[in-house]
Amino acid sequence: MAAGKEIRGKIKSVENTKKITKAMEMVAASKMRKAQDRMRAARPYSEKVRNIASNLGKANPEYTHAFMRPNDVKAVGFIVVSTDKGLCGGLNTNVLRAVTSRLRELQDQGYKSQTVAIGNKGLGFLNRIGAQVVSHVTQLGDTPHLDRLIGPVKVLLDQYAEGKLSAVYLCYTKFINTMKQEPVVEQLLPLSAAKMEAETTAAGEHGWDYIYEPDAKTVIDDLLLRYVEALVYQAVAENMASEQSARMVAMKAATDNAGNLINELKLVYNKTRQAAITKELSEIVSGAAAV
Repeated sequence: MAAGKEIRGKIKSVENTKKITKAMEMVAASKMRKAQDRMRAARPYSEKVRNIASNLGKANPEYTHAFMRPNDVKAVGFIVVSTDKGLCGGLNTNVLRAVTSRLRELQDQGYKSQTVAIGNKGLGFLNRIGAQVVSHVTQLGDTPHLDRLIGPVKVLLDQYAEGKLSAVYLCYTKFINTMKQEPVVEQLLPLSAAKMEAETTAAGEHGWDYIYEPDAKTVIDDLLLRYVEALVYQAVAENMASEQSARMVAMKAATDNAGNLINELKLVYNKTRQAAITKELSEIVSGAAAV
């Protein structure tokens, strides 16, 4: 029964794995609800900041912020948002594949690239492909904190304001629903007045004029900086909600697969045991007949 003992060991091993994946599925489901609530709570703020930034851009056309001026240089920046941990299906693979495709397109056009990595998986991937990582932040935990995101992201924002970058792209996974998450590579800078105006029009908002205190430059500078920070925070919140949803689905699939494998191993074990018993009975009968 050496084969039977080996199969019993495999069954025990898979059962232990199944317990782990089931526990991880339940933990991910609990964290997923909190992450989704946090993401949905941040959406109205980012939408309102977007509307105000659009209205300010139209209300004071004589002043143009550095974030809205295009720069004519052959260099771009990427803010890549990924997860710190794995076991979440193809979530990181999909967004990193989109980033790689975009990087290759820009390199073919003669552009140099700089990257900021948010999350361990993205940092490891960018280092492996030889991308220039100017700053990074990892181990964000289950709750994103804006004060930890501002520093690394500000490196690219300052370079764009100084005219050293022609564009900054934000790459993350957008949460659609529990079963669907989409990788997104969108242009963060330069801020397009036409795009913000279109978003405002689509939201059904009408234009406003403002009285600036102390002056238009101070107000618009601060507001557009908060606007960019809100977009980055929203991207990280979306990515965290997507991570927990993808992990829950992946762990559920792993648990189901473990159950199927256990059933198959039990069937093989029973057949092996039955064959061994039949062989022993045949030997006993043959011995009795010989006597």
